[in-house]
Amino acid sequence: MNIQGKVWGHTQCIHANAAYEFHRIQITENAFCSMHKHEHKWNGFFVESGLLMIKVWKNNYDLIDETILRPGDFTSVAPGEFHQFHAIQPTIAFETYWSSELSMNDIVRQTVGGTK
Repeated sequence: MNIQGKVWGHTQCIHANAAYEFHRIQITENAFCSMHKHEHKWNGFFVESGLLMIKVWKNNYDLIDETILRPGDFTSVAPGEFHQFHAIQPTIAFETYWSSELSMNDIVRQTVGGTK
């Protein structure tokens, strides 16, 4: 899919459908996105390389939560919470959006796996 330029770097949509989006984002050092919220979507961040700070303006108390993600770290932001990311170093991350929680008990097995 196409790569789109952003003031903070660029984003590439890898997969999108009505319930889920998966993007690869590359963020320039000291760059940040707008402070924004999603009305109905969760927003998740997984860092591949670099350092990424996620700021969340919490709705249920007067606090700005600041989480620094290192390679291999993940965090999510609930719908309706204002948030913003800031790259402390040049960063490559994966950003996901989903509209509802997936059921962890969604699988129905017909057989059992194994080895020969």
